[in-house]
Amino acid sequence: MADRRFCVGYALAPKKQQSFIQDSLVSLAASRGVDLVRIDTDRPLLDQGPFDCILHKFYGEDWRKQLVEFRAKNPNAFILDSPDAIERLHNRISMLQVVSELKIDNPDESFGIPKQIVIYDKETLFDRQAWEGLKFPVIAKPLVADGSAKSHKMALVFNHDCLNKLKPPIVLQEFVNHGGVIFKVYVAGQYVKCVKRKSLPDEPEEKLGNVEGLLSFSQVSNLTTREKTDDKYYKMMQLDDTEMPPLSFVTDIARGLRRSMNLNLFNFDVIRDSKIGTRYLIIDINYFPGYAKMPGYEKVLTDFFCDLAQKKEAVKNSEQETRKIVSDEDDGGLSDDRENKETPVQVQD
Repeated sequence: MADRRFCVGYALAPKKQQSFIQDSLVSLAASRGVDLVRIDTDRPLLDQGPFDCILHKFYGEDWRKQLVEFRAKNPNAFILDSPDAIERLHNRISMLQVVSELKIDNPDESFGIPKQIVIYDKETLFDRQAWEGLKFPVIAKPLVADGSAKSHKMALVFNHDCLNKLKPPIVLQEFVNHGGVIFKVYVAGQYVKCVKRKSLPDEPEEKLGNVEGLLSFSQVSNLTTREKTDDKYYKMMQLDDTEMPPLSFVTDIARGLRRSMNLNLFNFDVIRDSKIGTRYLIIDINYFPGYAKMPGYEKVLTDFFCDLAQKKEAVKNSEQETRKIVSDEDDGGLSDDRENKETPVQVQD
């Protein structure tokens, strides 16, 4: 990388750009031969660059078309990530189907997804048969997960009486007590990092039948109207005391998801079932998450970019070697005779 710098063009919404493209990341990447350059989305992509890699969280048919054209002109460049692969994560049902397809051999821990159903209309919402096998409370999430403010509006629903407040299409996911802790697993290529965050507090089994109402997720830190001890719960809960899931276990899941989804930049949310301490449930998967919230994100992303640079250099060297072989064959092997007379050079790995 000392001879040629690796240029990463990024196309991000203003808010995403502000959170991700921080001086600390730009500086560290630059020190290792990686330049982060903003793509002007008001100009044709092919008129800019050259770029070795396109990093984007930008949508629309025009942008998708520009990426196709860029790929045709730059077949060896990286596009992070494919719009078709990203699209799968915009639906909360299809995003978790891949989890059920994973095969990971681990005798000590197991994983899966919570019981869930999708509701497309009000009629199904009040159909008791549609709820068979699903117990309250449930978490109501919009079916569409496109990163918009609307897609983040969720609620904890305690009984059927609150269903009329929900607006389909929605996904209803059975709430599982998990110690009030959620594990967020960040993935950037082969790099995997797991952090723990506070989550919804557990619901005592004996109170589940007596709790009424609907609780918006935006009100999680203000639960005193429902349970006076919840604020104390959060203040007393020490995340340092929470045991992390085995890193090898979450790494295996992360790499399995990466291969199945054909994505390089994502994170997934995991909870540990309080009843079965070795049972983990994946409840959400997000494309290009808020990496800046992850401690040391600058090094993780820079290492990832450097890996891409090395891969591209390896492809370039391979193509040059192929051309050389073809050339040697075309001149009847005369170049071999010339090379044999030259002093050999040893290449260090």
